[in-house]
Amino acid sequence: MSTLYEQLGGEAAVSAAVDQFYEKVLADDRIKGFFDGLDMKRQAVKQKLFLTMVFGGPSKYTGRTMRAAHKKAVENGLNDSHFDAVVENLGATLKELGVPDELIQQVANLAETTRDDVLNRTPAPVAGS
Repeated sequence: MSTLYEQLGGEAAVSAAVDQFYEKVLADDRIKGFFDGLDMKRQAVKQKLFLTMVFGGPSKYTGRTMRAAHKKAVENGLNDSHFDAVVENLGATLKELGVPDELIQQVANLAETTRDDVLNRTPAPVAGS
């Protein structure tokens, strides 16, 4: 079975998606402020490497953990509504690029697994444990 990375179209598709995604993010009043002062070319490179790894492609990501990378943003008010806005922008980008809904859902599910780390909190206990 092919990886999500391969199903999405590999390096060229991830690269195009990240570039288009950041255009949306920087135009979104709900979240663009969190990117003030960032080198967006460098940010896009890191994001491409990270998503490639997460989607099952070649693992060349050497960046910080999600908690470390988002610590300052959390201190500046990053919360669930902002996380939701990022996932919404990513989904809209993939839809515009013609990615099938079932793959967009897989991407959203993967993003959801990072929520507690991005927002620097302990995950909720699993019911019955």
